[in-house]
Amino acid sequence: MVAHGLTWGDAGNLSFRSGDDLYVTASGSRLGDLTQDDIVSVPLQAAPVGSGPARRPSKELPLHRAVYSSRPDAAAVLHGAPFHATLVACSDMTVPDDLFVETMHYLERVASVPYHHPGSQDLGTAVGQAARSSEVLLLENHGVVVFGESLSEALQGLQVLELACRMAITARTANLTLRRLPPETVTDFRERAAYRPRRSRPS
Repeated sequence: MVAHGLTWGDAGNLSFRSGDDLYVTASGSRLGDLTQDDIVSVPLQAAPVGSGPARRPSKELPLHRAVYSSRPDAAAVLHGAPFHATLVACSDMTVPDDLFVETMHYLERVASVPYHHPGSQDLGTAVGQAARSSEVLLLENHGVVVFGESLSEALQGLQVLELACRMAITARTANLTLRRLPPETVTDFRERAAYRPRRSRPS
């Protein structure tokens, strides 16, 4: 994530699920310098008061738990602050999902989550609700959350999100009109192109 400019400094955190265990980056970890000691194992559900690992997990643990609770298919969650996607999250712009193949697949549904303070249960609740219908979440005036069935899938989705936002912002700055694909072409691609299996989501 750091190498691709998808977060910076000590901003951002990540997690992955293995069985009933959740592995999440520790509080204060810098994603560009992670070691094994920076990964904390915690229960998937909230643990009783007084129990837990010696090192504190990321304060955004409620957000991560909420995604896994809402989406049994999720195996990895990335929470970052890529420049262009965060800029969009701080604006009224929408993310284009009809520019090229990867946007049609990975950005089929992008949800916007109203601002709540980082680490709060309110944010976790809002993220959990949005995650039921989308794997790409813009956290208003905060950052982004992308999850997938693997770390590599989540990273790919995050990269596509940042590229699409960068293209949209650059085009607006350059007064360039992007040639967007017609809605019927986008629908046909998602239903018939077999680029990747279409995601199934809770009803």
